[in-house]
Amino acid sequence: MRRLRKSGYLFAALGFSVVAASCGSSSATSSPTTTTSQTKSQATTTTLSSQVFPLTGLSVSTGNAANATRPALMVKIDNAPQAWPQAGINQADVVYEEMVEGGITRYMAIFQSQDAPLVGPIRSIRGTDVALASQTGGLIAYSGGIPAFVSAVQNTGVVDVGANDAGGAYTRDYSRQEPHNLFSTTQKLYAAANTSVQPAHPLFQFGKINQTIPKSIAKASTSTEVNISPAADDLWTYQSSSGTYTKSIGGQAIVDTTGAPLSTTNIIIEFVSYVNTQYIDPAGNPVPEANILGVGNGEVLMGGSYAPITWSKQTNSQPTSYSYSNGQPLKLRPGRTFVVFAPIGTPVTNN
Repeated sequence: MRRLRKSGYLFAALGFSVVAASCGSSSATSSPTTTTSQTKSQATTTTLSSQVFPLTGLSVSTGNAANATRPALMVKIDNAPQAWPQAGINQADVVYEEMVEGGITRYMAIFQSQDAPLVGPIRSIRGTDVALASQTGGLIAYSGGIPAFVSAVQNTGVVDVGANDAGGAYTRDYSRQEPHNLFSTTQKLYAAANTSVQPAHPLFQFGKINQTIPKSIAKASTSTEVNISPAADDLWTYQSSSGTYTKSIGGQAIVDTTGAPLSTTNIIIEFVSYVNTQYIDPAGNPVPEANILGVGNGEVLMGGSYAPITWSKQTNSQPTSYSYSNGQPLKLRPGRTFVVFAPIGTPVTNN
């Protein structure tokens, strides 16, 4: 057992319209649904070898070429136990995981290359999302939030398709407990806007389809535990048959509403500082915010190996850059990337 020491524009624009979200908590206005099924992404046969999706590095094919011109769609997804199983995460191109109050985490899932026929539960935004919205652009879907956070996210220039103003795109599953029951679809969220928005742009560098960590610094690992808090003790397990990692939290395997394990091709663990904001949640917990600007250390998991990395982000609008500890730029394997904003000092154990 080893313990880690702590220490991108492509394609043409489509049309979408700006809707300003109001602040605070929200409820959807459309009829309730208990639908939990998802469908697999459309099968494709012909690859357009000169084009790749900017957020995954995967080749564009004739069956999904229309998606290549879309903007990014950010969706804030609940990760409290009451929200399990979630929908749509396995169709996202990129997922950021951030700590919120009480030590639990939430996801910012970013879509472009695939559609999710169900996505959620959708929850409120946090201060950390300001920098994510600024660097990603496109559309953002969420359910209210502290007014100062909502205003700051709107000021980044993203197109707001939140539940307060685009309520027709959201439904509640009344078989679940509120507020862990608000859902939508990527199709409805994209349709909720109709003004010009830039297409998605790269957030990472990608290598070959079977990209690996350089042998000189790679160390083999079949599982990695990231103990963010007692409420978010994450274990990532490498599946050699698929080349992906699956997740469990506190010993419970995480699956989506179809029963499929939550999976990802790449994992970046980014050690960041958290500060408590001036806000308190209804349970009396301070609302934290991650500082993802500056420089820091981290770890990458890819292809059954791991290695230390460094990260750097100088402005909100600039994507984070990643390098190996030897200075070589980090190139990921094409596919879904999970970025975990772990507090500095988080124990990370590789086996």
